[in-house]
Amino acid sequence: MEDPFTVTLGQKLFSKLGKEIDLLSVLIFPIKKIRIRKLNLILALPVLLGMSVFFIFILDTATCLGFYFINQERLKLLPKNEVAVETNLRTFTYKELANATNEFKGDLRRGSFGIGYKGTLPKSYVSQVAVKRLNTVHHRKLVRLLGFCDDGDNRLLVYEYLSNGSLASFLFCGSRPSWSQRTQIALGIARGLLYLHEECSTQIIHCDIKPQNILLDEHYNAKISDFGLAKLLLTNQSHTNTAIRGTKGYVAAEWFRNLPITVKVDVYSLGVLLLELTCCRKSVDMESDMEERAILTDWAYDCYCEGALDALVENDIDALNDIGKVEKFVQVAIWCIQEDPSLRATMTAVSQMLEGVGNPFSTMPMPMPISIPYALAS
Repeated sequence: MEDPFTVTLGQKLFSKLGKEIDLLSVLIFPIKKIRIRKLNLILALPVLLGMSVFFIFILDTATCLGFYFINQERLKLLPKNEVAVETNLRTFTYKELANATNEFKGDLRRGSFGIGYKGTLPKSYVSQVAVKRLNTVHHRKLVRLLGFCDDGDNRLLVYEYLSNGSLASFLFCGSRPSWSQRTQIALGIARGLLYLHEECSTQIIHCDIKPQNILLDEHYNAKISDFGLAKLLLTNQSHTNTAIRGTKGYVAAEWFRNLPITVKVDVYSLGVLLLELTCCRKSVDMESDMEERAILTDWAYDCYCEGALDALVENDIDALNDIGKVEKFVQVAIWCIQEDPSLRATMTAVSQMLEGVGNPFSTMPMPMPISIPYALAS
């Protein structure tokens, strides 16, 4: 039989010991939990950091791809074969520019082959703009522009190919062309200028008519080329003021007198060209053995006044056999090279005379001497 005292003491002892153990568990176990949580946090941080970097990479990639595809869609809207010269240049639709210029009203000025219009662009960092509208000029007696290349720094124009080269090579190099060929070439040039001066929707002054700017196709049909110096006139404009341009031997007197420039400067150049076609020689030949023949316009005028036109076509059997047409060509040429622009023929009259239509010679002024300094000037 157990001693009651012993039992009671043992119970108290175990009871007291149990409380101490419970106290220890309360104090020790939270410390272990904190340590475990810290350990878990330390292990989770690299994972969380890696996931953040991954998601940032995905977001950046998606953003870049989005901008790329948006840019590709914009590029698809650009017209084919049309690339902006610089990346900051913008392409416009015709409707945008029509709206900006109020349907192309209120033109600012006209230059070579174009009319400028003032416009307003909404929602643009540049509100006021000038829009130049280019004119399309095409005639069978003008060399045709087929296209262009605008690839970075490479900018090229593509024209139709004329296999027989320039009139200068045809006239002054090799054997003398036939009289029939020369008369047809003269008529072709006259028709081209008639279109530019009187038939085109906007009057154009070529400003540099010379054999080098007349090209010949496979059938020796003449076409006018090189409009780099050309001037475009307003609808109600008959003349313009501009710096001297042209080539020695083909430049009219008004270029040097600060006079208004009209289509008659082309008529003067054509007159010189007609004499070159008649005689198969250049307008200025300072190496000639005979001084009186150095300036073609003066020599041709003297021959006409003296009735010695055969000297102009010496040894040219075809032309000598058609001396009546030779005389007509010289008469037309002299009418074209009058020093006073108002006395020069119009291109309509020139074309009619060369074609043999009507009798326009009744209105032809008396020939006047041509000043030598102007023939030599460049």
